Amino acid sequence: MKKLANLGFARHLIVGLAMAVGLVAGAQANEGGVAWDKAPNKTNDLAALQNGAKIFVNYCLNCHSAAFMRFNRLQDIGLTEQQIKDNLLFTTEKVGDTMKAAIDPKLAKEWFGANPPDLTVIARSRAGHGGTGADYLYTYMRTFYRDETKATGWNNLVFPSVGMPHVLWELQGARRPVYEETEEHGHKVEVFKGWEQLTPGTMTPLQYDQAVGDLVAYLQWMGEPAQNTRVRVGVGVLIFLAFFTLIAWRLNAAYWKDVK
Repeated sequence: MKKLANLGFARHLIVGLAMAVGLVAGAQANEGGVAWDKAPNKTNDLAALQNGAKIFVNYCLNCHSAAFMRFNRLQDIGLTEQQIKDNLLFTTEKVGDTMKAAIDPKLAKEWFGANPPDLTVIARSRAGHGGTGADYLYTYMRTFYRDETKATGWNNLVFPSVGMPHVLWELQGARRPVYEETEEHGHKVEVFKGWEQLTPGTMTPLQYDQAVGDLVAYLQWMGEPAQNTRVRVGVGVLIFLAFFTLIAWRLNAAYWKDVK
């Protein structure tokens, strides 16, 4: 009887492990899709950060807030207070205000099904198995396509059935994905091969990718404005410690030489 009980427990354990593996596999399958492209590293490029801030205010801040970022903090990327007032503020805002969305939250929920998320730390929160949060955002903003079956008329390869419309479509134009049917493990599957341009945008593909790179760089910087300073200070501390270790090692050797 004891052996049978042990066998029953083992069977339940195996079934439980199998279910757990199945859930993990299912979750990984849901996270599948196109591979994330590597985002360009522009967090030290002040011109790129300034352009990214302009794109963010003009295209993103209409619906998304950045409630933990103040406009006057943009002075850290080389903008003067007057430039911020003249180019990035709406008439009712002050330079010391936080970046709040222009849209009414009730209307946003009615139109999109949920309030658009705050973007202050979006670049830090979107990291995953496919890469960094910057890689995700860079790929996401470049993989919108026309889909008339959706309420917004748009869909996204990275985030299928996303409620957000393509706010930069005038810059990129309208596209549709091109798939190729292949056979894998005896089953026919469609593999993404590229894009077909339906209508042109005001930017070339290269210019659009550069603009998105600037926007993503700004989102990275906004998530941790002191990041570059932290890295510089950290490198300086490590160099100091290495130098001090060398001095301490030589002092220790000189001291014990006389003792011996």
